[in-house]
Amino acid sequence: MKNSEYPRDKRFKIAHREAVIGIILVLINFIWWYGFAYGLGSAKVKHYTYILGLPAWFFYSCILGSIVIIILVIFTVKFLFKDVPFEEEEGERK
Repeated sequence: MKNSEYPRDKRFKIAHREAVIGIILVLINFIWWYGFAYGLGSAKVKHYTYILGLPAWFFYSCILGSIVIIILVIFTVKFLFKDVPFEEEEGERK
């Protein structure tokens, strides 16, 4: 069996970490959306409150949620992700 390069190459460790961060962001987005959509949206329509002409549950889950997630993604990419070269370095090739 061929010896795997996975444990030796730092790029795989970085890619795995960034994939986990991406999954965490997706879970945050889903929990935010589900919490506001079904938490505030489960009332009868006549009891809804409105923000900018939209039901509060829709405003918080879809409009505000999108803005929050966009800001989180920008922060994550800027401060937590690393720039990784795709080419192998000469010293690493065997």
